[in-house]
Order: sequence, then C-alpha cells, then structure tokens
Amino acid sequence: MPESLVKLISIISMLPWIWEKSATKLAFFLLNSNQNYLNNFSQNIVELKQNIKKCPSCYGLIDKNKEICDICSWNRNNNLICVVEEYYDMLVIEKSWIFDWIYHILWWAISPINWIFIWDLNFEKLFEKIAKEKNHIEIILATNPNIEWEATTQYILQEIQKRGFKKFVKITRLSRWLSSWYLEYADNITLINSIKERKEI
Repeated sequence: MPESLVKLISIISMLPWIWEKSATKLAFFLLNSNQNYLNNFSQNIVELKQNIKKCPSCYGLIDKNKEICDICSWNRNNNLICVVEEYYDMLVIEKSWIFDWIYHILWWAISPINWIFIWDLNFEKLFEKIAKEKNHIEIILATNPNIEWEATTQYILQEIQKRGFKKFVKITRLSRWLSSWYLEYADNITLINSIKERKEI
C-alpha cells in the first residue's frame, strides 16, 4: 500500500469511534473523491481553529467576527444558569426550545486520569457570574451521569459554600430520567422531563 495512503489511514484512525476498517474505507473514499472536494475539505480543516473563538459570555463556539453567540444575544433569564460540560451538550438542550436560561460551558469535567484538573476548566468564570448576581439564582447542573461529573459537582458545591454564595444560590441536577443516558443520546422527551423534574442538591 502506498505510504501516503497508510499515513492517511493512520491519521483517520486517531479520530474517536473510528476503527481501522472504517478508517481504511474513509481513506479510499477520499482517494477516489473529486479534487475540488478534497481541496475544500482540507481547507476547512486548516481554517477550523483559525475562524472560531469562544463566546465571552457562555464560552460556546462562535465565528471570530462575532462579538457574542446567538443564544447569549437573546433576552434570557440571568437568574438561571445551566452548566454543561461541552458545547455540544448546550446545542442538544437548546433543541427543546422550551428553556430560557443562560449557559455556562466548563469544557469537560474534572478527570485526573485524563489529565484534566480544576484549573483547566471554566470554574472561575462561573463563580464570577454568580458573584455579580444580586438576586437568588439557580445553578442547573445539566451533566452526564459519571464519576467525573460527580467529582465536578462536589467541587462546585464546596466552592459555593466556601465563597459564601449558599445563602442566595440553589443548585439542582437532572432527575432520575437521565440516570443511564448521556445528554447526547437522550431523546427529547426524556431530556425535557429530566430537566423539568430536576432535584435540588
């Protein structure tokens, strides 16, 4: 097999959920594709990080020429802050079109085994948002049911207490409806019920 093709298969195999067999099929697809498509495909990959930045409000992804994301530009309830792990989680929840809170994306969860620590995440920005609010607010932890998020939840609870926010902050998490589902895999009804029936912790 030509070296260039071997290298391409190897690179594609590094993508999550792509095994060698699938990587090989994708590599041959690209090999047999129109040159214009390949040029456009490669250019989009090169420009991916160059043309994207994080929203200064929710820390979602936006085009570099924008000041703020579309969601944050709408009139939202600032007394409800929905905390999610990733940008994709926010998009999944937004598809329901029934909630009007603001978001805060931490960008992953505490996971020492994966070399993700407290200082790697957007915790301080979250606590800054809380400190600025003068009214009682609710922090909704719309997170996935795993060990990493248990550790993350405990850290948030400890900091809320330590910083004196407990007297005006209510913290809730998704209900049992989502006990065995990750946000991205939950159907819309299950996700909505899980949010509506969230429990205080």
